Amino acid sequence: VKYHLGADGIHSPPNGSQMKLTLASNPSHLEAVDPIVEGMVRAKQKLINDRRRAFVLPVLLHGDAAFAGQGVVAETLNLSQLKGYRTGGTIHVVINNQIGFTTGPESARSSTYATDVAKTVQAPIFHVNGDDPEACIRAMKLAYAFRQQFQKDVVIDMICYRRWGHNEGDEPSLTQPRMYKFIKEHRSVRKIYTETLLRKGDIDPQEAEQWLDAFQRNLQEAFDRTKEQNAPPPSSKKEPLYTDEEITGYQREPSPDSGISREQVEQIAKAMSSLPANFTLHPKLKPVLAKRAAMLAGKEPLDWATAELTSFGSLLLDGFRVRLSGQDSGRGTFSQRHSVIFDSITGQAYVPLNALANEQASTPVADANPEGNFLVFDSLLSEYGVLGFEYGYSVSDPGCLVTWEAQFGDFMNGAQIIIDQFVSSAEEKWGQHSGLVMLLPHGYEGQGPEHSSARLERFLTLCAEGNMQVVYPTTPAQHFHALRRQMKNNPRKPLIVMTPKSLLRHPAAVSSVEELTTGRFEPVLADGDSNGDGVKRVVLTSGKVYYDLKAGRDHAKANVPIIRIEQLYPFPQPMIADALKRYPRATEVVWVQEEPRNMGAWPFLHERLTVQLKPGQSLRYVGRPISAAPATGSHHRHEEQQRALVAAAISI
Repeated sequence: VKYHLGADGIHSPPNGSQMKLTLASNPSHLEAVDPIVEGMVRAKQKLINDRRRAFVLPVLLHGDAAFAGQGVVAETLNLSQLKGYRTGGTIHVVINNQIGFTTGPESARSSTYATDVAKTVQAPIFHVNGDDPEACIRAMKLAYAFRQQFQKDVVIDMICYRRWGHNEGDEPSLTQPRMYKFIKEHRSVRKIYTETLLRKGDIDPQEAEQWLDAFQRNLQEAFDRTKEQNAPPPSSKKEPLYTDEEITGYQREPSPDSGISREQVEQIAKAMSSLPANFTLHPKLKPVLAKRAAMLAGKEPLDWATAELTSFGSLLLDGFRVRLSGQDSGRGTFSQRHSVIFDSITGQAYVPLNALANEQASTPVADANPEGNFLVFDSLLSEYGVLGFEYGYSVSDPGCLVTWEAQFGDFMNGAQIIIDQFVSSAEEKWGQHSGLVMLLPHGYEGQGPEHSSARLERFLTLCAEGNMQVVYPTTPAQHFHALRRQMKNNPRKPLIVMTPKSLLRHPAAVSSVEELTTGRFEPVLADGDSNGDGVKRVVLTSGKVYYDLKAGRDHAKANVPIIRIEQLYPFPQPMIADALKRYPRATEVVWVQEEPRNMGAWPFLHERLTVQLKPGQSLRYVGRPISAAPATGSHHRHEEQQRALVAAAISI
């Protein structure tokens, strides 16, 4: 509906001052916009160096039923005093109509007050009578003064009522007959306040009528102006079939070059391996840092974490900012990243990449206002609230690579509302751009159904009109270039990355320094190990299973090329076509995936690949059968399934 659209404007009060106002676009999912507003505010504070958080103020308007009932309210409150998420306090205004659509308070909460959830952060709560405008203003002034003085959240619970129904067609007396009998007989706020002023002698009856006439005149004039404005013409956008690139979203041109100089590599290597004086490094980290230095010197192949940190460092050197958050982002869930290093005696935190430039003086993470342009925060145990915060941050600061990492990829479904209502659709609904990056550990290692799948199929279902990017890279260099490419895109689109678990330390999943200093992200990686003329079968795949397939093929000495689709959306149709052209005599194209048939990329790719086949070619699926759960709970059964799909894909 129209009123979900956000807006920006300048408020000019009678005293002649000016205040910038931003109304955030918000969906019908009640309270979902709360953490997004907080992220937008935090980014604005960073951009104007508002270190006291005194000049950008978040104000959230709530309904009483939603404030009590929606869990994201508690998550947002819990963010309010955390070092990576604090915004200096939010003013929460609860419009307490004592009803939620048709639900009364007795069915809407178990607490005494609708605002009791705010007690968890010891926020002061002002309960005020909505029939008393002067009391409401007094409460707002107190709330603002408290927020500015103590940098904490504060709540105003305005007890009032909803005079009409939930919408234009609603008849509220059907469900609350007694309540609406009282409301119908109750005098309006304007009449009550006018009578109060008349009794006090502050105005006379004639003046009261003049004020009323003037106000109604202003409303009528504004309404008449809307009638004079011509309605915008309907969109001329075509609605073609799915095969049209406007709907499916194709990548037809190569990705932009995203290599970095050898000097930048050396600068990043120095920052990553240097520590402050008198800093006591944990003994187990000494070989880690030494190995990273050797990797960036070209003495050892690069692993995933080193390539990723190098991409972050290179973006910092290019003048961008980088923000990384998630439940274990500093160290990494799999103890692979170590972007924050702790003194093993004092516990003091150090962020090596913030030493890359003089203006990025490294500052302990514990500082209330971290310096530097590389911001790393371990979040609270939340997906919904934190992903919303990071999305909001990305909207307000397009010059920052804002990255949210799930502890395991399947935990993203705790934030599905943010993905559905904002990440995938906000550009289409509101013209709201975001370059948010989601890192989702994904891959089948026999851990069971809970930690195998980042639900790739759900993201692909949401893909249309070029709204986001979904990649499943198989090498550290590809991950490096995907992150670098993200800051070259204009306009930016959300980037969904299926990141590895076992590949983090897989001896074959490595890259060279030369792959970072040259090249770009390649949506398709073609196999160079097969004899094109004798090929009868071509295997297409994505992600981790490639290494299993390659090992199986090499063991069997089979002439079966393996083409990796590294980017699933926008769909790299011409790159896939070029790769298939290398095998003109192939009669069989096989899609291989680890996920069950009703999951993974197959439901999305099936028709897109079919239209690319030549006469005489067939397309076949190889993978796990359809399943309600993402994976088996038996490691033994997992190994059997993995061997079977590799054999089915490779054997002729």
